[in-house]
Amino acid sequence: MASSVIPQVPDVDIDPNGVFKYILIKLTCPNSGGQLEEKNIVRGYASCSYHSDINDKVTEELQDLKSSKVIRDWRTKVLGGGRINHDCSSKVIKVYGYSQGYGKADHEVTVELLKQKYTGYNSISWSDEGY
Repeated sequence: MASSVIPQVPDVDIDPNGVFKYILIKLTCPNSGGQLEEKNIVRGYASCSYHSDINDKVTEELQDLKSSKVIRDWRTKVLGGGRINHDCSSKVIKVYGYSQGYGKADHEVTVELLKQKYTGYNSISWSDEGY
C-alpha cells in the first residue's frame, strides 16, 4: 500500500491572533505509489501585505519539504482568498472578504478546516460582508 505524504503538510497555518489576509489552496502531491492525492489548505499571516505574499511563503515551505525529501513533488492552485479575524482570547474566528488577485475563497470550506484545528473555540464563522 502506498504511503501518503499529504498528512505531513498541515491543513491550517494561520497567525495565533489578529486580523490578516488568508488564501485557500488546493495542494496536489503524488504518494509513494505515484498516485496523486489532494487536499485543501489554509494559510494566513499578518506579516504578508498581499495575498500573493502568502502564496510565496507557502511555495517556500513546500520547497523546503521537497528539499528534505518529505515530499517528492507538489502542485498548488490558489482557490481564492479573504481575511481572517482571529481573537484567541475570546476563542472566536471570523472569515470574510476576498482577494483582488485570486478572487473570493470558499469561506465555508475554510471554516470547516479551521473547525478541525480549533476544536475548543466558541465560534468559527464566515460572512460575505466586509473587506
